[in-house]
Amino acid sequence: MKKLYALLAVLGLVFVLAACGGSDDKDNKDKDNGNNAGDKEEVTISYAHWNLGTEEDMNLERLMLKQFQEDYPHIKVELYEISGNWNEQLAAAASAGNMPDVFAVPDLPLALSNDWVLDVTYMTAEDEDFKNVPQIVRQSTEHEGKVVALPFAQHFLGYFVNKDLFNSANLDFPTMDSTVEEFEASVKAVTNVNGGVVGLQNAGSITDWYPAAANPDMGWYTYNDGKYQLDSNEFIAGVKFANEVVTNGYAYDNLTDDQKANFSGENASEVWYNGGIGIWWDGTWANSTFAENASFEYDFIGIPGGKTAITNDLLGLSKTTAHPEEAYLFAKYMSYGKEGFMKRMEIAAKEGKVVNTLPINSDQEILDEYFAQLNIPGIRKAYDRLDEAILEPVKTVPGYAQSRWNAPTGVKTAESENASVAQLINSFVTGELKVEDYATQLNKLANDKYAEAVEALK
Repeated sequence: MKKLYALLAVLGLVFVLAACGGSDDKDNKDKDNGNNAGDKEEVTISYAHWNLGTEEDMNLERLMLKQFQEDYPHIKVELYEISGNWNEQLAAAASAGNMPDVFAVPDLPLALSNDWVLDVTYMTAEDEDFKNVPQIVRQSTEHEGKVVALPFAQHFLGYFVNKDLFNSANLDFPTMDSTVEEFEASVKAVTNVNGGVVGLQNAGSITDWYPAAANPDMGWYTYNDGKYQLDSNEFIAGVKFANEVVTNGYAYDNLTDDQKANFSGENASEVWYNGGIGIWWDGTWANSTFAENASFEYDFIGIPGGKTAITNDLLGLSKTTAHPEEAYLFAKYMSYGKEGFMKRMEIAAKEGKVVNTLPINSDQEILDEYFAQLNIPGIRKAYDRLDEAILEPVKTVPGYAQSRWNAPTGVKTAESENASVAQLINSFVTGELKVEDYATQLNKLANDKYAEAVEALK
């Protein structure tokens, strides 16, 4: 019996030690699998973005950086300072072999032509979060079937309407489902310059969005599927509406000083917040400013015809980064990754800030939390219609800056002996020149600049 008791005691001790050892092993394994794993190699990556503000401001992006380094302490993020022209500074950094590991991309075709960005297709292919990014957003990150950038932020472009102003005038305010004709009528009906009320702040962007609102087969500035249609009836109609807004006093910016004296405010922004402008063009990045300053009921209505224009901010990973996996993890956390976006909303709620991007990830938990924080019904409605949205092409379409703004036209206007595209279009809007006389020439120039830029990428 003594031998039996001794044996049982020994076995009991063995089991106790085994249990303790198993618990330690489990704890160690949990630590190894967690973000704070002590055995992960410590690396340093550099990050450049124009939205970081100052350390004293400690904006939401800075708070996200701090949170990332708490969650992933083995990855140190150093800020890469860029001042002046962004593309020029990136080009200088590339020439010096000193590109930031992760950086904001203002012009993807330029980044591709300069060989700045890493092909990350092999990483996005296995990324469930990336699969939850809407197709129209993913489209802006791709080139020739390869993913060459990551979506950092998503914004809607469109109109916000002062509902109180229309209601007080016994007028129906325009909605996301208003036709182009109904929208035009609303702008005119609400305008009462002598009473200190006007339809729009300016005629800007009308020539860009109008063709897509009038024709579902057209995009922003008529661009669609590698082609501009600036000689179309839709573009010409958009120019004429913009001209009508400017010449008939339907926009605050085009009023005389005597007329502006009827309004409450020293500039268009003040007049809007004081309730003197019916419909305001902006991006959803203005949500936080509106929430702080607007004392009236407003809503987002996008552009007529039930459409919304999307503009996406992009991140690139340097082709020369020594730490592509860590750079990808960081970029994802700061942008479309569910983990990071949930943290972004949590931090914003805690700090009393407004999340400064729409959800890029369509995960239902993200959407439910985001729209619980943002009470602007029109934005949710627009988000639910992403498959009908159009992309603003400025960051993604080759040669767009030349096709839309910068290319010389050879036409003399009041602004220039050799007007740029932007100056020529402005001359149509002011009524100096007739769009019909130059539409064919303008269309050819835009398509030629696009073709040249595409050829340069080959």
